[in-house]
Amino acid sequence: MNRQSVIDRRRFLAALAAMLLAGPAFAARDVIEVFKSSTCGCCTKWIGHLRANGFEVQAHDVGDISVSRAKLGVPQALGSCHTGSIGGYLIEGHVPARDIQRLLTERPSAAGLAVPGMPHGAPGMEGDAMDPYDVLLFQTSGRYTVYQRYGAR
Repeated sequence: MNRQSVIDRRRFLAALAAMLLAGPAFAARDVIEVFKSSTCGCCTKWIGHLRANGFEVQAHDVGDISVSRAKLGVPQALGSCHTGSIGGYLIEGHVPARDIQRLLTERPSAAGLAVPGMPHGAPGMEGDAMDPYDVLLFQTSGRYTVYQRYGAR
């Protein structure tokens, strides 16, 4: 074996070891597509919350979110100001990142998660007040169960 081959092999092994030791840094990030109004500040804050929790976000400004919501299959009664899609699930409204991560880990049989309306204190809706709210696990039929509760009742 010539000297150049030995050097190239060592460089290759060193690079491989660095990648293996880096672990999660090389793992693919979860990507969520978000459909929102271009003028909605709380949507932008929610996207910031997702990014801060490790999600890659592809945001799309749309004229009428209810049209996007209907095309994706989110029941209108569960509507909020933005709709997302990730890993085969729909995400409607101000759903906390940890609930999305849990959904992607547990993979229940459902269409997705929703936080209807715009409750104060939910991610993207932070402020002085905190309204109790529920994260709903829903089906496209409109049926749902409570997935997680936030705030005092």
